[in-house]
Amino acid sequence: MIPLVDITKENLALKEELEAALARVLQGGHFILGPEVEAFEAEFAAYCGSRYGIAVSSGTEALRLSLQALDLQPGDEVITVSFTAFPTIIAVLAAGAVPVLVDIDPETYVMDVGAIAEAISDRTRAIIPVHLFGHAVDMDPLLDLARASEIALIEDACQAHGAEYRGRKLGALGHLGCFSFYPTKNLAGLGDGGIILTSDSRLAERLHLLRNMGQDRRFHHAELSSHSRFDDLQAAILRVKLPYLDGWNARRREIALFYDERLPGDLLRTPVERSWAKHNYHRYVVSVDHREGFMAAMADAGIGTDVYYPIAGHLQPALSGHDWRAGDLSASEQAAETVVALPLYPELTDAEVERVVEAARAAATTTSGRV
Repeated sequence: MIPLVDITKENLALKEELEAALARVLQGGHFILGPEVEAFEAEFAAYCGSRYGIAVSSGTEALRLSLQALDLQPGDEVITVSFTAFPTIIAVLAAGAVPVLVDIDPETYVMDVGAIAEAISDRTRAIIPVHLFGHAVDMDPLLDLARASEIALIEDACQAHGAEYRGRKLGALGHLGCFSFYPTKNLAGLGDGGIILTSDSRLAERLHLLRNMGQDRRFHHAELSSHSRFDDLQAAILRVKLPYLDGWNARRREIALFYDERLPGDLLRTPVERSWAKHNYHRYVVSVDHREGFMAAMADAGIGTDVYYPIAGHLQPALSGHDWRAGDLSASEQAAETVVALPLYPELTDAEVERVVEAARAAATTTSGRV
C-alpha cells in the first residue's frame, strides 16, 4: 500500500535530532512561550523574509487573530475564496466579519484576482488570498489594490511553506501571513501549531498581546482575547525540521515533474504552475471526470487518494444562512466535484512514484471507458 501521506517516515528519519530537541526542552524547564518559541519565531520569519513571527496555537487561530488585530466592526467584510479548507472561512466568521467569497482560477485552484475589484465594498476591511496546495496567488495586483483601497492583505499560507512568488517566499508579501504546522504540512510539528508573520511592528506588538489572553504584562489583561499560545516542544521540533524544508520541497517538485510528464493529460488534468510561481506541492491535485470510479480503482491497486475539498465553502451547511446557492461560483463547484490528490511526499521512492503513475494511468483509462 502506498498511502496518500506518510508522516512517520519523516519523523523516524529525524528520530535522534527530535529526541535531542525534546531533551533540550525537558532540561531547560520552559514549556510555553519560552526560548525555543522565541528562537523559532525569529528563524522562520528570517527564512520567509519577514521582520516578526508570532507563534500561535494553529493556522486557524493565526488567521482569526490577524483579523482581530484589525479591530473589525460588526458588518465589516473580508474577501476570500470559496474553494479552500473551510477553516479559512471559519476564521472570518469567528472574528465577527462577513465572508465575501469569490471564485478561483480553474487551472491553479487559487483566487481569481480579476474577481476582487467587483467584490470590494465600502465595508471591505481585508482580503485573504489562499495559496492553496502550495501554489501562489498572483499577488502584485492584490498588493496594488490593497494599497489603493487601504485594505489589509492577509496571506493564508497554511499550505505554502517555502513556496514562492516572483522569487519571494509566500507569507511575507502582505500585511500579515499565516501558516499552519499541522502534522501533514511541508513543515510539520507533532501536533497543532501556527505562526503569523508581519513586518509591521505595531501589528506584531498587538498580536503578542492577543495570543496571550490580552495580557500586556503578567496578570494584567489590557483587553479581552483568547488563549492561543505556542509551546516550546513544538518549536524545538520545528527548529530541527526547518533546515530540511527546501530539500524536501525540491524532492516534492521532482516527483511532481515526473507525474506531469507521465500521467495522461487528456484523462487526468494535472496541476498548472504559473511562470511567476514556485509551487511547493503540498498536495498534487488532479482533476478527473469520473472521480469515484477512479478512486476506487486506485484503492484496488493499493494507492491512497483523497479529495481536497469535496464541498465548496459557499455550499457548506454552516453558511446556509448567507444566501449562497449552487451555481454562484462555478469554478469552485467544478473543482469540488472533480479534484483528487495523489500521493506526494519527499520519502516516496522512485519505484513507488512509478507505481502511482501506472495505477493512475490504468484507473483513468478504465473509468473513462477507454479500454
